[in-house]
Amino acid sequence: MNLFQYFPQLFGKQTKSSKSPRRKDDDIARRVMIWPGTFVVLLLVSFPVIYVLYLGFHDWSGSILTGPKFVGLANYQSLMKDDRFLNAVVRTLQFTLAAVSIEIVLGVALAVLLNREFWGKNLVRTLFLLPFMATPVVIGLTWLMMYNPAIGVFNYFLKSLSLPISTWSYSTSTAMASLIIIDIWQYTPMVMLIVMAALSALPREPIEAAIVDGANAWQSFYFITLPLLRPAIIIALLFRTIDTLKVFDIIFALTQGGPAFATETLNIYAFITNFQYLRFGYGSAVIFLFVMLILIVSMILIRIRRGIEAEL
Repeated sequence: MNLFQYFPQLFGKQTKSSKSPRRKDDDIARRVMIWPGTFVVLLLVSFPVIYVLYLGFHDWSGSILTGPKFVGLANYQSLMKDDRFLNAVVRTLQFTLAAVSIEIVLGVALAVLLNREFWGKNLVRTLFLLPFMATPVVIGLTWLMMYNPAIGVFNYFLKSLSLPISTWSYSTSTAMASLIIIDIWQYTPMVMLIVMAALSALPREPIEAAIVDGANAWQSFYFITLPLLRPAIIIALLFRTIDTLKVFDIIFALTQGGPAFATETLNIYAFITNFQYLRFGYGSAVIFLFVMLILIVSMILIRIRRGIEAEL
């Protein structure tokens, strides 16, 4: 990528062979105004990453009497043998894959459904967006009460229908599924919103031509609309994958990683290691590997999106 092409004001590259003195003064003023903000943003982004990387090579309990002790790669070597860490990686990937896959499918389906004209369309759209606008911690505490095996509303409905009740988030066998349900309920509207915006910008000519040629609604959607929506779907997939990989608030509010570590993802494990066990070096190593995981997944999705855009 040629940065001079996209940010000529930032790097001072002249796009014309000659400029008037006034134009040169304007360019200098732009650079002077841009660089301070750029420096602050780079500092805010880079300092936490560098500090976490630094602590990852040290052993430190947070004591002011004994500073960090350099241990090299010992923390990372221990992580590769830590079953709790490896299980947290697997749970994080399971949670992300299950939640995001269902959200993409439901989000696209709802977007196509609500893109049609019907009475009360705007009201229905608003109702679907309400979960996305709510605070995650409040959502977590609300669902915690609804999941309660004794007084929860879900088991009340199951009893009313003469169905067996469930332990929901209070059992190791159903806790992860319960969290996935909450994430789907809250963030499917985000996918729906992205896809609806893409639907409103699609050209009508290919769809109308397909209908004239005899294509039914399903064929028109599958062979024309869906391929045109792929860039928007990849964007929604990218956003939701990154958000789901680093989800913390809902899990901590409901289960805090329990019961018996059944819902302990990398975020929860890093938090417990740092702020309950006070192993800041070991916890920083967990965080750094977690960031690398998110970076790798993001780069893969970005490459997929560029490939799709190149095809279109």
